[in-house]
Amino acid sequence: MKRTFILILVLLAAAILFGGLVHAVLVAAHVSEPAATTVYGLTIRRLWATTVVVLALAGVVIGGLGLARPAGRFRITVTLVAGLIAVVNGGLVLAIANGGPGSGNGVVGGAAGLVLGMIATALGGLGLFCRRGL
Repeated sequence: MKRTFILILVLLAAAILFGGLVHAVLVAAHVSEPAATTVYGLTIRRLWATTVVVLALAGVVIGGLGLARPAGRFRITVTLVAGLIAVVNGGLVLAIANGGPGSGNGVVGGAAGLVLGMIATALGGLGLFCRRGL
């Protein structure tokens, strides 16, 4: 019971930290103000941002598994590549956005992809660092 409670608190703290980082990225990119008119449905930029988030999340999961168990060179490479692709594409989504959340530009997904991509890249680098025994 105690272990479950601590796990829930850690996951809640991680979710709050992630939300804070995404908000900080939106503020830094000057796209944190909500749109005047809300666009509903899937747009091309939202699809792009969603794809970036899924790729970054896959990189984080693979990197986390790589740290939990002995990782091969392939797993570390996949984590690093997925993280770098997500960082670049998340940054591009934010760079070409001309509106805030709700504008259909995918800025929330771009910011989330950027943050998750950085985490995946760090996990891949940490896996590479630990693998070499440095």
